[in-house]
Amino acid sequence: MRILRYLAAMLAASTAFLGALVGAQAAANAATALPAPVSCAGCWHPALNTSWQWQLSSVPAEPFLDVAMYDIDGFNATAATVQRLHATRTGRTVVCYISAGSYEDWRPDAGSFPASVLGKALDGWAGERWLDIRQYGGTLGQIMRARLDMCKAKGFDAVEFDNVDGYTNKTGFPLTADDQLRYNAWLANEAHARGLSAGLKNDNEQIPQLLPYFDWALNEQCWEFSECTTAQNGDYGLDQFVKAGKAVFNVEYNLATSKFCGKANAQNFNSLKKRLELDAYRVACR
Repeated sequence: MRILRYLAAMLAASTAFLGALVGAQAAANAATALPAPVSCAGCWHPALNTSWQWQLSSVPAEPFLDVAMYDIDGFNATAATVQRLHATRTGRTVVCYISAGSYEDWRPDAGSFPASVLGKALDGWAGERWLDIRQYGGTLGQIMRARLDMCKAKGFDAVEFDNVDGYTNKTGFPLTADDQLRYNAWLANEAHARGLSAGLKNDNEQIPQLLPYFDWALNEQCWEFSECTTAQNGDYGLDQFVKAGKAVFNVEYNLATSKFCGKANAQNFNSLKKRLELDAYRVACR
């Protein structure tokens, strides 16, 4: 009888533990609940092998490179520039770069940001401060919607959202991974609602959750830091995009092309060697 009572007590304790574990997991899932992805059948879904140029510090001048995609600064480019990029190569895609996670004091809408959303300075980037992305339900969200409207009005096809990994940085706010997931999913859905393709910039650690929301990925230095593949980085490998039929665009600044191009081509990544200032200089791996 003592043995039976002991076994019964052990069973009850195990059941209670498992119940608590399931409850904790359910609570965690509820905390990270995300809205359904907004579909965008007409959006740009780049082929895995897509030639491209990333030029943010200057507006591209003619003659343009014979590449399928240009990623350029959304504020500095005019509608006429976007139109010329489209006109000079059939089917060319033009991507609108905007920072969705940082305040930039030189932008024309800088005065619209309330003080409550402005955090610490970004290391190495003068004039930039992290944003409190938790406030996207208010003025911050209105600003980002206006930026997306600008991209659409100028004729862009897609959006590159920069600085969408604030939760891994010292922002001045207690941002969590859940905060970032909700914000990034919201950004992608807002882009799709306007017929704009959405690219996930860096934020590799949230690829498993965000893959359904984004149409392609853009990454800096994943070969330098061994973060490109599941073999290197577990569930956070960018090759998950390729496996899902979604293109990966990668840039390396410090590595020689001999150190990464072969590996990039083998993974079907669209990799470039660029200077940090992201001017017209470009060496493509393929």
